[in-house]
Amino acid sequence: MLAAERRDLLLERLRTDGKIVAKDLAAELGLSEDSLRRDLREMAAAGLCQRVYGGALPASPAAADYDTRRSVEPDSKRRVAARAVELIRPGGTVILDGGTTTLAVVDALPDDLSFTVVTHSPTIAVALLGKPEVEVLILGGRLFRHSAVACGAATVEAAAAVSADLFLLGVTGIHPGQGLTTGDADEAAMKRALAARAAETYVLGSTEKIGAASPHRVLPLEAVSGVITDAPAADPTVVELVAAGMKVLRA
Repeated sequence: MLAAERRDLLLERLRTDGKIVAKDLAAELGLSEDSLRRDLREMAAAGLCQRVYGGALPASPAAADYDTRRSVEPDSKRRVAARAVELIRPGGTVILDGGTTTLAVVDALPDDLSFTVVTHSPTIAVALLGKPEVEVLILGGRLFRHSAVACGAATVEAAAAVSADLFLLGVTGIHPGQGLTTGDADEAAMKRALAARAAETYVLGSTEKIGAASPHRVLPLEAVSGVITDAPAADPTVVELVAAGMKVLRA
């Protein structure tokens, strides 16, 4: 089997099975594990999968640059956003993460809902200018251009002064084994710092994130209150999440 043929086969297995177990697939194909792992390394370097211990998982389309992510699953993001808005209470304080799904949350807000938003995303802050009943507090710091959010020590220090009722968390991967992941270590640390300042954290789980993984863990699943998703109830990842005791809010 040619290298290109193996790559196509591996991509198809990721699509249909949601994972690759290197030992099992190598035996099935009559290949050495070293050959298969080399293929997975090359695919991971090309952004085609996310390597994990023992094999690989699908790479998340949500790990693309900010402008590209705008066109990924927009309808799913709108459905998730509409469900997330139902969690916001008048007079409360909500931390909004950066990202395109959170931007959809802003779009879904009713004009008469009065509450306070804390965000480290200038994009989210500007979008909220059209919501006159929302008070906006912006956390400053070094701008992480990939996601258009502030990160770093100054942002973490500013977040320490915040107490919120709810954090709407954006990630690039939601997986029963790998937990909640994203593509940058500093951004993952910032998300943890924000989660620590909220009474409840809900994950915005548009469909491209379900079953996918990225290199850096944000939080284990048990550290959040639930996942909001419109992925089908029969989706294998959703089934595993529910079986593990995760609260899944249907969008």
